[in-house]
Amino acid sequence: MEDGTIPDSDITASSAWSDSTEAKHGRLDTQATGDGAWCPAGSVFPSASEYLQVDLHTLHFLSLVGTQGRHADGHGREFARSYLLRYSRDGRHWITWKDRWGQEVISGNENTYDVVLKDLGPPIIARTVRFYPLADRVMSVCLRVELYGCLWNDGLKAYTAPMGHVMHLSGSPVYLNDSIYDGSIEAGVVFGGLGQLCDGVLGGDDFVESKELRVWPGYDYVGWSREALGQPTVDIEFHFEKTRIFHTMQVHSNNRHTQGVRIFSEVLCEFKASMLSRWAEPPLRLQVPLADLRDPSSRSLALQLGARPAQILRCRFTFADRWLLFSEISFYSERFYPHPSLALPPSLLVAVMVGLPVAKHDSSNTAILIGCLVGIILLLLAVIVVILWRQYWKKLLGKAQGSLSSDELRVHLSVPSDNVVINNTNTHTYSSRYQRIHTFPDDRDRDAEYQEPSTVLHPREHRDSTGEAQASGGGPSVPHYAEADIISLQGVSGNNTYAVPALSATPTDCPPLPELPRERLIFKEKLGEGQFGEVHLCEIENPQDLPNMEFPFNVRKGRPLLVAVKILRPDASKNARNDFLKEVKILSRLKDPNIIRLLGVCVSSDPLCMVTEYMESGDLNQYLSQRMSQPITAWHVVCCSYPALISMASQIASGMKFLSSLNFVHRDLATRNCLVGGERSEDEERHIKIADFGMSRNLYAGDYYRIQGRAVLPIRWMAWECILMGKFTTASDVWAFGVTLWEMLSVCQEQPYSHMTDENVIDNAGEFFRDQGRQVYLARPAVCPQGLYELMLSCWNRDCKLRPSFAHIHSFLTEDAMNMV
Repeated sequence: MEDGTIPDSDITASSAWSDSTEAKHGRLDTQATGDGAWCPAGSVFPSASEYLQVDLHTLHFLSLVGTQGRHADGHGREFARSYLLRYSRDGRHWITWKDRWGQEVISGNENTYDVVLKDLGPPIIARTVRFYPLADRVMSVCLRVELYGCLWNDGLKAYTAPMGHVMHLSGSPVYLNDSIYDGSIEAGVVFGGLGQLCDGVLGGDDFVESKELRVWPGYDYVGWSREALGQPTVDIEFHFEKTRIFHTMQVHSNNRHTQGVRIFSEVLCEFKASMLSRWAEPPLRLQVPLADLRDPSSRSLALQLGARPAQILRCRFTFADRWLLFSEISFYSERFYPHPSLALPPSLLVAVMVGLPVAKHDSSNTAILIGCLVGIILLLLAVIVVILWRQYWKKLLGKAQGSLSSDELRVHLSVPSDNVVINNTNTHTYSSRYQRIHTFPDDRDRDAEYQEPSTVLHPREHRDSTGEAQASGGGPSVPHYAEADIISLQGVSGNNTYAVPALSATPTDCPPLPELPRERLIFKEKLGEGQFGEVHLCEIENPQDLPNMEFPFNVRKGRPLLVAVKILRPDASKNARNDFLKEVKILSRLKDPNIIRLLGVCVSSDPLCMVTEYMESGDLNQYLSQRMSQPITAWHVVCCSYPALISMASQIASGMKFLSSLNFVHRDLATRNCLVGGERSEDEERHIKIADFGMSRNLYAGDYYRIQGRAVLPIRWMAWECILMGKFTTASDVWAFGVTLWEMLSVCQEQPYSHMTDENVIDNAGEFFRDQGRQVYLARPAVCPQGLYELMLSCWNRDCKLRPSFAHIHSFLTEDAMNMV
């Protein structure tokens, strides 16, 4: 733009203030012609409407853009703080550029004089480009731009291919989808656009690793599973602007054969001269020698196309193993200029071997040499097939002797029984609300690190001196959680509160809680009820007049303090009363800015009460869902800003980090159990505290699965090992945090797995147990950056040992997530 390569006539705009700010002044220009920039006629609104357009006439590969504000001899003060890029390859269909994490808005300028360069990752292949300046309020902006790139000599304008698949390695998903594809998707096929197969990035030898920062495993490759695809070939169709003469196709493919990934064994290419013509006969069949597959490194294969003319190519790549992974496909070709004297040979059948020249028809010696090489290759192929066949049958027989088929495995949540494993331990059993999974007796050794249910369903027990049930033998030893006995309280407000080490029940470092005068509690409304009591919302007038309250309150004098009061029913059993007092002692230890605090008790007479904080804006689920006024399509229409949501999620992670440091397991983390305080700053940031009485509220009865009218389980938030095996750990709380984060990024507009029944959710937990690639994950919310969705997916890792810690989650949300806006 600056050097005049693009003429003024190719720079247009939706409008301009005047002749001195029209589109032609929108180029970065050291001479500062006119008033030094393009300025649209009216003020720019938060929505993109005004634009500056650059017509390049032919396809260009653009990798960098620059922007600058208005010069106007030092008098101009207008500049664009952010902008959108939209581009077109045909002048009709416009595409909004997104970065590798799905974000559309590009940071612009902070002043009028500095040039801000933006590296386009992924790059743009376009004929026409539009810049849309944005503003966070109604204001005037001016803009100068520069484009950096080169002619797109490849001529490719679109390709059609099957959608990439997800590979599971050691329980972790590897996403091999074409994540930057800018066309359409329908019926499992991408079409009408370009993506990772032509972005210029070559993947490495290990397809799980990526050259990009903060992307998901498998990002550099597009991959397909032969089993998932249901056919022996991957069919990719390439559409070009004009008819071209094709000499070479170069395919960069992964060959990690130890993980079932190999380069293709052959490719069948078909050629079509134009959109309206038929496929030319015969097709070109190119074979790749299997001897070259022994090296596990990735490589680029140069395939000779025999100077065939075409505007459309269709290539069928044949699987050589279970997976086929491509990083880049490019062509060496030239424009085709029809001429009467042009004549093509009637047929070309080329046997291609990487690094070998194509055979010439006028050399008998060359033909003999190629014939010998083909014979040697066929002999080697036969030997390899025999070896692989023997290994296959050996492996198959070994499996038949030592494992069950998937049809023999039955997984279900059933009627209540007497045993449950709390946390990662097989040495203690406790009262349960449900049965674990059932397997056949001979399945004891399968997946031992997840503590096969057959090893814990009927452990041999003995009693210690305290009468506690302990198990001996019966399966592999698993480290005892927190090296302490576990207690699970029957809380006043619901099924269970926290699962905690028993030592927490008798703390020595916490002074007795103050006895609060009952008459100071003013009833406001009933929040909910549980099996043994009720939860009420109350006020305490003039809380400053209660000097024995140990918690410092920031309440203005004369204003009442909102509190939640858990009341034990007077007719509760002795066990329930004991649990109540244990709960008081345990909750008195929870002193953290993001955990609801226990303020005092009323235990001098019945009914027993405990008084906790309550937050003025209620629970997070209602707070977010009631603030939504229109459908979620982009961050600028979400009533609660992205930074505010991330700040609230970070506070929840901080509170959970504190709980995990005490070896507390919450068991029911969700937005309904997070309370929202007042504003902390101008950007709607709110104070969040974690509570535990969402289960008692009728409003959320639909979030819990009820078994035979007794137990209630938040199965849509529970890790698969909680549902099937009753194993509650900090790692299962991490799973629930991932679901909670999904709720927040969905602005609580739907229930997790809303398309599934409760029984389907339980069945899906069984799919996680089987780990055969059929488990269903919660989909990425429309406004969730891909990097943040990757954090959610890591929280839902099948292997609880591979889920992130709350310390890592909190660090990610405070340092990295904010940069994804």
